[in-house]
Amino acid sequence: MEQLSPTDALREAISRVGSQSAMGRLVGVTQAAVWGWLKLNKPLPAEHVLLVERETGIPKEVLRPDIYPDDSATPRASLEPAR
Repeated sequence: MEQLSPTDALREAISRVGSQSAMGRLVGVTQAAVWGWLKLNKPLPAEHVLLVERETGIPKEVLRPDIYPDDSATPRASLEPAR
């Protein structure tokens, strides 16, 4: 998947579930709330990220990179002892 902004990732997630109304039903909010996230350029609320990832296949790191940083971009500590 090309690197999307969180707002573009939310738009793609909405497209994958079918509509703003369908997204609202999925996460338990109104269509108007979903519209507000888009209109006000707000990220998907944190409490919905894992469900949306599971249902759409869009990684949580793309939906909310501020709370789920991309692990591949972070160097990992070595498990070998220092010399």
